[in-house]
Amino acid sequence: MSPSTYRRMSAIALLGALALASGCGSDNAVRGGDPVPVPADLECFGGTISGAGSSAQELAMQVWIAGYQTACGDSRVYYDAIGSGGGRSQFIDGAVAFAGTDAALDADEAADARARCAGGDAVNVPAYVVPIAVAFRLEGVDSLNLTASTLARLFSGEITRWNDPALAADNPDVELPDIPVVPVSRSDESGTTENFTSYLAAAAGGEWPHEPDGQWPFPPVEAGQGNSGVAEAIEGGTGTIGYLEASHAHGMSTARIGSDGDFVELSPEAAAEILAVSPRREGGGEHDHALELDYTASGTGAYPIVLVSYEVVCLTYPDETDAAGAKAFLSYLLSDEGQQAASREAGSAPLSADLRAELLDTVDAISAE
Repeated sequence: MSPSTYRRMSAIALLGALALASGCGSDNAVRGGDPVPVPADLECFGGTISGAGSSAQELAMQVWIAGYQTACGDSRVYYDAIGSGGGRSQFIDGAVAFAGTDAALDADEAADARARCAGGDAVNVPAYVVPIAVAFRLEGVDSLNLTASTLARLFSGEITRWNDPALAADNPDVELPDIPVVPVSRSDESGTTENFTSYLAAAAGGEWPHEPDGQWPFPPVEAGQGNSGVAEAIEGGTGTIGYLEASHAHGMSTARIGSDGDFVELSPEAAAEILAVSPRREGGGEHDHALELDYTASGTGAYPIVLVSYEVVCLTYPDETDAAGAKAFLSYLLSDEGQQAASREAGSAPLSADLRAELLDTVDAISAE
């Protein structure tokens, strides 16, 4: 591991450590000074494990690390929020014990990971579900209704001014200014981008002819590194609009998304509705939980642009510490206490009890060769 990478990972762990108070588990606090809950039967491991990946998970991961390390003083968990693509690459290369990613491993990546996983499977475990906000900065406008078609045309450059008739039709009570539209996308490979473009490809039809991808499909008008970079670009401009994981959109104006007059407000509860209508992806093994998200689930009260962020782990590790650490730490973040802590701090949708039970069965199957 390079010194610069270690420093970044240590900084994330330090943010958790700064929140620790004396005493055990539930006494540690993060934003707002509230305690981070941990289950009474929390399993601890001795040693250090490292993860890397999704910046969307960054705040939730800080909360989970703070809660876990308070209760388990001999355990250390580090997480480097370098983006989903980087996390998957580092996991496949064996540099980290787990990856956080907003897009599940594809077939080629899963095949490549077998060597890293002692010849066994790498599995996708959904742990963090959150809406992808469409945020904007438009003087005098606090809320907008946007259809998938209009959203695709805004980001493709077909709609170039904010008073375009397509926007006016869905926002009859809003005085839209005659100023340029400045779309902001991600500059780095991103699971947030892959989920956003997956939504556009599924819901916008011919208005978005591009395949879903973690890389923005054409030269951007403006771009930011990570979710925080997109947020900075939106807030620092005029007439800007961008997509970002919802916890990074705190205090920003966000759009209602829908079609045919059925526009849904961004909320964790509305995002969670997608899981209820989305099947598991075909072709995975018994313990793989990659989902086929149904981005067109209209009329269900579901907010349709969501990010399901996974933890990618081996079922079999070549190293006992990695196996014990991944098993113990994932058991915590999938617990009811871990899910509620992330929801409180990051605005995510807690996983249902039934889904958590399925995922914990997979975590129980983790072992060392």
